[in-house]
Amino acid sequence: MNAQKYCEKVEREYRRHQKLLPTILIKENNCELISLIESGFNLVFEPSINKKYKYMVREAVFEKIGRISKLLDKEEKKLIIRSVWRSFDHQRLLWNDKVAFLHKEYPDKQLEEIEEFVSYFIAPATKSMHSTGGAVDALIYDLKNDCVMDFGTNDGLKIELNDKCYPYHPFITPQARKNRKLLIDLFEEEDFVVDIKEYWHFDYGDASWALEKGKEHAIYGIIKE
Repeated sequence: MNAQKYCEKVEREYRRHQKLLPTILIKENNCELISLIESGFNLVFEPSINKKYKYMVREAVFEKIGRISKLLDKEEKKLIIRSVWRSFDHQRLLWNDKVAFLHKEYPDKQLEEIEEFVSYFIAPATKSMHSTGGAVDALIYDLKNDCVMDFGTNDGLKIELNDKCYPYHPFITPQARKNRKLLIDLFEEEDFVVDIKEYWHFDYGDASWALEKGKEHAIYGIIKE
């Protein structure tokens, strides 16, 4: 499949996904949020725009991250935790920061156009799966080469947002494709689903997970604070 057809397929799936998400039943299991900072797992934490960020996840997700971390230890690699549970205020901060950055970088573009583009990769506060504690944004650090692995759109921790962020985009290097496979396989083995448009974003227990897995209901709803 060529790049254009692949992107069109992804965008159709995304529109379907967005239409069906509000219909997913949620039966909250009240699993607690736990801080990964205090886990003792061999992790790297990407600095957050929220200076008091504690990298909280649901208890089951916490255990899954621990198992993924141990597998990477054997390969002399570390899981990079970019972001996990986010409050509505945190999500709005990310949204506004990205819109302001792009508006400054592309002053000739209309604000509405920039906001539409940002919405493809950063959900509005009340619609983000990160508010459930079941979503994980992650990359991998290679200890042998002392660097963040190449995933095709990143320069270290900085990710350029474009259609090559779609997980299986055909126009990335063989090495980036191999690295994405490693990352995605690690999470899929733990019953996560990779996001339709973001190779670094994984969901477990939330509405996106339930939809993609064909579950009768999600087990994680929104945790506002």
